[in-house]
Amino acid sequence: MTSGNGPAAKPSATACPIAEMAAGFRVESQVFRITQKDLRTTSNGELYVHAVVADATGQMLARHWKSSQQFFDSLPEGGFARFRGRVENYKGNRQFIVDGVQAVDERDVDPRDFLPASRRDAEQMWNRLQEILRTIEDRDLLQLVGRFMHDQAFVRGFQSAPAAITNHHAYLGGLLEHTLNLLELADRVLPLYPRVNRDLVLVGLFLHDCGKVEELEYRTNFSYSSAGQLVGHIAMAVVWVKEKIREIERETGQPFPENLALGLQHIILAHHGKYEFGSPRLPATAEAFVVHYLDNLDAKLNMVFEAVDADPDAASDWTSYVRALETRIFKPGVMGPSTENA
Repeated sequence: MTSGNGPAAKPSATACPIAEMAAGFRVESQVFRITQKDLRTTSNGELYVHAVVADATGQMLARHWKSSQQFFDSLPEGGFARFRGRVENYKGNRQFIVDGVQAVDERDVDPRDFLPASRRDAEQMWNRLQEILRTIEDRDLLQLVGRFMHDQAFVRGFQSAPAAITNHHAYLGGLLEHTLNLLELADRVLPLYPRVNRDLVLVGLFLHDCGKVEELEYRTNFSYSSAGQLVGHIAMAVVWVKEKIREIERETGQPFPENLALGLQHIILAHHGKYEFGSPRLPATAEAFVVHYLDNLDAKLNMVFEAVDADPDAASDWTSYVRALETRIFKPGVMGPSTENA
């Protein structure tokens, strides 16, 4: 490993989850995933590496002082390396001071040990999702859902993909968890609105983000695929729906109801709600409004809970500023009802 000088740190075991590392912790030999890296210059002109390292439990800012272009190039962004160093406190937050790095063969690493994942059981979530979708009464929409359900590659991706790279449900299984949450919400809310087409909403919720199966890369790191950057999940989903409908029409010899096809495509195109949020269309049907607002509700609440859970200052009633929510979160307000008098 590359060597370096610095203040002594407390000895530690060779492996410890990042979430449990505190200031003073010494890392002798541990593999981390490198999620970001940047080569910068100090005020006196010396190079240093600013990076973020991660495992399945969280991530941490990392710095390598008195660095070099060669050292920077040796760090595989989105890949893995074995580190030696120490954890310090910097303005109330942890930072990892890198003393040495060694290359790691990715074939010897299980990415799931280094990527965040849903705390919920994937099989149970998938079974519940199917249970709700089986309540769809419209035969054409049910047949369309079946086309996706019997696409094994699609199902594997749907069960594994994150719902996003950052912000909400940004972990393995996040797409499945987010989609199931929306279906559960719809199952409770829609009885209040009998004029809304329940079947169309359920299918719209199931497929609104399905393009993320191919928009995102999630084998060793969360990033956008080339297809994701060039096309995006919204356009992908619309194309997939049209392809599945054509398959049904070829096999049945019957046209798929145009009102359902257009209604479903509109839901997908409008689910971001605003042009500035990347929505090609604004919601223009009751079903599209339902999907947009339920989607927004679940995403925002996930961000609130993640901000509270990840906040490093346990003594403060407030989280640090959450840019995606444009506010700080009052932590006691989301801890759940008090049980002291129960």
